[in-house]
Amino acid sequence: MVSYPATTETLTLAQEANSREAISILYQVIEDPSSSPEAVRVKEQAITNLCDRLTEEKRGEDLRKLLTKLRPFFSLIPKAKTAKIVRGIIDAVAKIPGTTDLQITLCKEMVEWTRAEKRTFLRQRVEARLAALLMENKEYVEALALLSTLVKEVRRLDDKLLLVDIDLLESKLHFSLRNLPKAKAALTAARTAANAIYVPPAQQGTIDLQSGILHAEEKDYKTGYSYFFEAFESFNALGDPRAVFSLKYMLLCKIMVSQADDVAGIISSKAGLQYVGPDLDAMKAVADAHSKRSLKLFENALRDYKAQLEDDPIVHRHLSSLYDTLLEQNLCRLIEPFSRVEIAHIAELIGLPLDHVEKKLSQMILDKKFAGTLDQGAGCLIIFEDPKADAIYSATLDTIANMGKVVDSLYVRSAKIMS
Repeated sequence: MVSYPATTETLTLAQEANSREAISILYQVIEDPSSSPEAVRVKEQAITNLCDRLTEEKRGEDLRKLLTKLRPFFSLIPKAKTAKIVRGIIDAVAKIPGTTDLQITLCKEMVEWTRAEKRTFLRQRVEARLAALLMENKEYVEALALLSTLVKEVRRLDDKLLLVDIDLLESKLHFSLRNLPKAKAALTAARTAANAIYVPPAQQGTIDLQSGILHAEEKDYKTGYSYFFEAFESFNALGDPRAVFSLKYMLLCKIMVSQADDVAGIISSKAGLQYVGPDLDAMKAVADAHSKRSLKLFENALRDYKAQLEDDPIVHRHLSSLYDTLLEQNLCRLIEPFSRVEIAHIAELIGLPLDHVEKKLSQMILDKKFAGTLDQGAGCLIIFEDPKADAIYSATLDTIANMGKVVDSLYVRSAKIMS
């Protein structure tokens, strides 16, 4: 078997070889016992090339084994370079689809190793990555416990850049758990830490995106739109794929404030045309349905663009609210001419199942959207006239209140005279 030493010529040979041979050569370069400065430099380049080759072939398990095999080599190079290589391999595994569980296992192994080697800087960053993976895997309790410990440790060290990452991650985690006050508090902490240092544009865009999501959740869609716009500009300048999500949420905010007519203009703008695709088509379909107040078009959009609308938890939550509003508006318009009408007739007019319409009508009556009752025996909806407020009643109450004040005032005066 041919032996390949850690030299520049070997790296050139590996680049020219086919994938299988190149991987074999690169492994031999890494295993070369030489520890001269030139050999170390060549090995570092070989690790990078090998990672790229294994990622192309989607060999995630081999990348995990490679990281374990490299541990003796890490003692020969500076800690900063070790951190760069470790994070590079974890990023390489992340590029392979369906490897979330493998990434979690890999991060846990690296946390144990860094703890044993007392590499605090690297451990904290791997733990932050592990918390993000646990959150993505919906293991919220474990992620929250890990973050709670990590944030205290990082605050003591005053590592502002890592603190921004952790606070932002904590905000996303609390938002996933529907704990808005804590999500806002964590985001404020991230902003405070970010104001004290230079934050890369991608990180600033992430902060703006999270701010927009939280404002939209509180129904403050105008402020949410401005944050999504800031995030979109940051991601668009960097060519970050998250730009399309920022643009999608911008369109969502426009729809939610009943400015659906602006959606087509934003999509056809110079920036919008770069991201034309299923996500923007989905929002355009929803905007058209909203403009026409058509439930049928709305349901067609939800069915045709299920991946873009219902599978996106942020969009789905707001569209559920929009659907309910549209349904209530349509039902109120349909029942307006009647004092008594069959529920089946309303269901036929609106084109929805009978039990769905009956449930919604009962909810609207309880919410006092209109005055009426459901006669389930006859299958009818009975609508009452809106009760007119009696002006005499409120006027009488005001008179009695004023008389009470006069009596109190007279009592105070008489008490002064008697004293």
